[in-house]
Amino acid sequence: MILLFIGICILILLITQPTITKENFQKPLANKQNLKSIVYDLSEKIPKQTSATNLFDAKVKYLFKHASKLHNNVSYQGYDVEGVEYRNIVVKFNSTKQCGTYVVGAHFDTEENFPGADDNSSGVAGLMELVRLFAKKPPRCNLELVFFNLEEPPYFRSQYMGSYIHAKNLKDNNIDVKLMISLEMIGYFSDEVGSQNYPLPAMQYLYSDKGDFISIVGNLSQMGVTRSLKKSMRSATSLPVYSINAPAFVAGIDFSDHLNYWHFGYPALMITDTAFNRNENYHTEDDTIEKLDFKRMAQVVDAVFI
Repeated sequence: MILLFIGICILILLITQPTITKENFQKPLANKQNLKSIVYDLSEKIPKQTSATNLFDAKVKYLFKHASKLHNNVSYQGYDVEGVEYRNIVVKFNSTKQCGTYVVGAHFDTEENFPGADDNSSGVAGLMELVRLFAKKPPRCNLELVFFNLEEPPYFRSQYMGSYIHAKNLKDNNIDVKLMISLEMIGYFSDEVGSQNYPLPAMQYLYSDKGDFISIVGNLSQMGVTRSLKKSMRSATSLPVYSINAPAFVAGIDFSDHLNYWHFGYPALMITDTAFNRNENYHTEDDTIEKLDFKRMAQVVDAVFI
C-alpha cells in the first residue's frame, strides 16, 4: 500500500511538474491594444477563406506586411498542396552566439469560415507582439517566429501542415533546435467555478476548476523543457501557469503544430488556454473577439518573451 501511494505521488509530480519560483514581475511589456487590433483584423475585417479561392492569401499578405514593419528579416516559405501554393511567414532573429535555435509559432488558418478569434487569432496576435518585442530587445540565440498555414482540417496531422513543412526544412538543414513553442489559443479565461473541464475526470483534482490559468502541454519525453519553461513563465507573471506531460491518448496533448516537431525529434511544447476544455465557442461561429481577455493574453506574451 505504501509503495502504491509513493508511486501515485511520483506520477502526479511527473504529470504536473510543480515548481518553486522566485517572482520577478516587471512592468508589462506586451501591449493589449496591439493584440486586440490584430485579433480584430484577422477575425472580423479580413475576408474569410473559402475552398474555391485561396483567400488564405489575404491573411498571409496582411501578416507579412505587419511583421515587415516591425523587423527587417521576414520571408515567405511557400509549398504546394494539390496544385495550390500556400505560404508560411518566417521572421528570423540571427545571433552570433552558438546556442542553437528556438522556434515559436502559431497557425493563422481557421476551421471552416468561423471567426476564429481564440482559435487561433489570439495565438497569431501574441506571436506578432513577440516580433515587436524581440525587434526592440534581440534574443540571445537564433530565433524563428513562424506564422503557420493549414493547421486545421482537412490537413491536420498531414505532411501539408505549415508546421510540418517548417520542421522538415529545419531537420533537412541540420538545424539544432533547442525548443519549439506553439501558441494555440491564448485568449479565453474565466473566473467562474466549474468553467474548466479536463479530458480525464481525475485531472480535476490536480488542477483548478476555474479557467483562469494558462497551460504548458508536452508529452512524456518533454519533462525537462516543460519544467524549465514553466519556471521561467511563472517568474514573469502573476497569471497562474500549469503544465501537463502525458501520453498522446490524453485528448489534446498533441492537438497543434508542436506535434510536427516531435516527428523530427525536436523538443516542442504547446502553450494554450486549453481550447475546447474551457472555451465552448471552439470551432463555432461564436468564437468572437468580445469573449477574449486581452489583459491576461498580454500576460501570456510577457511570460513567453521573458
